[in-house]
Amino acid sequence: MQINLAHVLERSTNGTPINVAVFDARSNSGSQTDNSRLLAQLTMKARGAGLKVDQAALAFVESGRIKFFGSKHLVDHLARSGLPGWTHTINV
Repeated sequence: MQINLAHVLERSTNGTPINVAVFDARSNSGSQTDNSRLLAQLTMKARGAGLKVDQAALAFVESGRIKFFGSKHLVDHLARSGLPGWTHTINV
């Protein structure tokens, strides 16, 4: 299965560059535990493909709206700025 991935360089609140990965995925159950497990697996897969990832999140549609799951600061940023464009795909 191929998963869309956005790998972008963002700036932290203090201006430090952060490599961000956003995956077009959600666990089958949608539970926090399963989403956490999936996010960890996808992050490791992206790193294994040579991408530097400092922070990562899942992006998925729920009840007709885009939802984000991951680190609080990244999720808050994505909720304000929107979903970045997909830049890569990874096979899982």
